[in-house]
Amino acid sequence: MPDTAPSSRVGVSLLTATAVVVANMIGTGVFTSLGYQVGGLPSGFAIVSLWAVGGLCAFCGALAYGELAAALPRSGGEYHFLSRIFHPAVGFVAGWLSSTVGFAAPIALAAMAFGKYFTGIFPQTSAIQLSIGVSIAVTLVHIAGIQVAARFQNLATWGKVTLILTFIVAGVVLGEGQSVTFTPVAGDGALITSRSFAISLVYVMYAYAGWNAATYIIGEIREPKRNVPRAIALGTALVTVLYIGLNAVFLWAAPMSALEGKIEVGHVAADFIFGKIGGNLMSGLICLGLVSSISAMTWVGPRVTMAMGQDLVLLRPFAYKTSRGVPLVALLFQLIIVVTLLKTASFDSVMNYVQFSIQLCSFATVLGMMILRWTQPDLPRPVRCWGYPLTPLIFLGISLWMLIFVWQERPSESLAGLGTIAVGLLLYFVSPKEKTALP
Repeated sequence: MPDTAPSSRVGVSLLTATAVVVANMIGTGVFTSLGYQVGGLPSGFAIVSLWAVGGLCAFCGALAYGELAAALPRSGGEYHFLSRIFHPAVGFVAGWLSSTVGFAAPIALAAMAFGKYFTGIFPQTSAIQLSIGVSIAVTLVHIAGIQVAARFQNLATWGKVTLILTFIVAGVVLGEGQSVTFTPVAGDGALITSRSFAISLVYVMYAYAGWNAATYIIGEIREPKRNVPRAIALGTALVTVLYIGLNAVFLWAAPMSALEGKIEVGHVAADFIFGKIGGNLMSGLICLGLVSSISAMTWVGPRVTMAMGQDLVLLRPFAYKTSRGVPLVALLFQLIIVVTLLKTASFDSVMNYVQFSIQLCSFATVLGMMILRWTQPDLPRPVRCWGYPLTPLIFLGISLWMLIFVWQERPSESLAGLGTIAVGLLLYFVSPKEKTALP
């Protein structure tokens, strides 16, 4: 496969690459998932531990992906890595998942959350129309070109980080404080080893999903062998700190009974901190933050489809790029899937369906990094996974534990994920295998 890594003088900077990672991670999950966790885990310490475990898992995975990105520098993420490590069919399935639901579903979820938060401020508006409208608007921004998208992404992402830091400080200063403790008490040990903790980890790992985002656009990043691993590690570490702080403030500001079962937990907490008017203002800012997430995933997703189009004759139309470097056909294909999901699926079912598939691909990729150490020990590795083999084993252990519990608890969504994989395999084996030589 061709190495499409850019020279050091073109492409996007480390700052923008880190912004893509941060924006892919900070989105729907952290502003929506706490409401699904507090019912089964009514403990501040258990909730904070949950988010810390998620951050540890993501960071260990990020270290492994950093090694792969430096050793195999080409856009496409798991599609490229798994094709090189195992077999093109395995990579194709990963790319198929990314192209069909891996990014489209999270975009749809972020758009759903955008609509939900916006209607909390203006109840007379239509959530679904807002969700579709923001998805289309962000797609149009990315059609304008990579540099326009980069500027938009930087502005939206670092604005969102500022928003979260402001929210955390305001919550500590202005919040009245609930009867919640963040130190361990009797019964917390049982909660952390419970089924509820494992199932809640699905929502947490969804919130952390995106730590590998820079690997999908390696071909557009300056000095990728150096900057991609840095962007993944820096972005993941920053987001872990923000997530733990933000969820602690949610629990400190609002009673668990008010948060339980709610999607718009940020709005609920903001009401308790700032009052109704201030809560509406904060929810509006959260809406802007969700736009950053939609933008990052809109940028990243079509690059996987484009890489597949460069390799397979059947998918060649998706390899088309405009004069501004935009994979237009892949971008519009993703938008169609997003709109379809918005019109047909619920928030909870979409999240569980996509998370099982995404985590399975990440599991295979980190395992593949370890296998590659054995099968190709002489492969140049400009960056090596820190803490090897402990850190990848931590990621694999936590991921496997979560996947087993999801399979037991959500068999329908898990089977749907496996069904999507089966369709991808079928499509691969009936497709022409000749690669298309593209300039």
